[in-house]
Amino acid sequence: MKVGLFIDTWYPMVDGVIKVVDNYARRLVQYCEVMVFCPETKGFDREEDAKLPYQVVRCSSLPLITSDYDLPTSVLDPRFEAQLIKSGIDIIHIHSPFSVGMAGVLYAKIHKLPVVATLHSQYKQDFEKSFKFKLASNMALNTIMRVFNACDECWAVNGDIKDLYVNEYGLTAPCKVRLNATDHHPVSDAVAAAKIVNETYGISADTTVFLFVGRINFIKNIDFIVRALARAKVMGLKNFKMLFAGKGQDEEKLAALVREQGLTEEVVMCGLTGKEMLENLYSRAKLFLFPSLYDANSLVQIEAACQGTPTVFLEGARTASTVTPDVNGYVCPPDEDSYARMIMDILADPEAYEQVSAAARRDLYLSWDDVVRDVYDDYNTFVEAMRRGSVSHY
Repeated sequence: MKVGLFIDTWYPMVDGVIKVVDNYARRLVQYCEVMVFCPETKGFDREEDAKLPYQVVRCSSLPLITSDYDLPTSVLDPRFEAQLIKSGIDIIHIHSPFSVGMAGVLYAKIHKLPVVATLHSQYKQDFEKSFKFKLASNMALNTIMRVFNACDECWAVNGDIKDLYVNEYGLTAPCKVRLNATDHHPVSDAVAAAKIVNETYGISADTTVFLFVGRINFIKNIDFIVRALARAKVMGLKNFKMLFAGKGQDEEKLAALVREQGLTEEVVMCGLTGKEMLENLYSRAKLFLFPSLYDANSLVQIEAACQGTPTVFLEGARTASTVTPDVNGYVCPPDEDSYARMIMDILADPEAYEQVSAAARRDLYLSWDDVVRDVYDDYNTFVEAMRRGSVSHY
């Protein structure tokens, strides 16, 4: 069997969906051939693509000045179309509903192949921010929903996202929940991991560390973290560091906010780090601060849980739907004062914290090896059903 994974962005850009597709592909090659169809992105290198254990097929793209992303133009790229036609893929899995994802669904329709989609994002939020008029936002949403509704099955990253798509977005294709996972592993020596982080970033051993990992973009509500910690400092929080690990378009804005809020001594900008250092960072952190209302089911909260580091979410965050408050994570009212008080309350009860920490690892840590094994079984089921002519939705 040959699997085609379709996504509208790719390395060297890094985001959660890219990491999901990469982890799928790296594990699927143990069972079958894999091709990733994606766009050319800023700074990409075909030699780096060739080092990957699966084949990468890129289409042309246009830069978006106001965004970290590029605009794929697969429909204008005959070379990409030719490679797709020659691919011989047996099943298509789209991870986005735009140019490249649409190309995958169209190819599946023409060649009578099964096609599945993962519902990674809350697209309506993006459209409402991008378009001035509600009519335009609704038209964009209807366009992508036609793509998803043309699929044989959709996989939502948690139950809240499934409900959102079915009840608000108009999803009619069959849908089930398939959780995200991580390729991280618990550190073998937490003391050694802490020492590495302390030496790298100049942190004292007795300092409380908070962590955010992800794109440095205010869409992730990272400005909320700074303001909440400034409030906590006023309330009496002492001897702490807030580490931001990642890169993004709002680094200068974040640095200015840190200065404005009087946290220059407490905030450390780590930039992009490798997987081993990320595991050390998660292990060193007391809490993972993730007040995003944008994410659907972020990988970083699973990475944090892998190290027994609980996440502090906001009420209303769909990415928090897998968490049981005060059991394996924390969910806080969406204001800075409440967030600050919750952080201080957590630190004031070490025994309760240890219980939540252990439960986070037990309940929320999920390996990609297990997930992709089930994914491959589903692919086989769809391919066999298509060969028998018994895929009903298509």
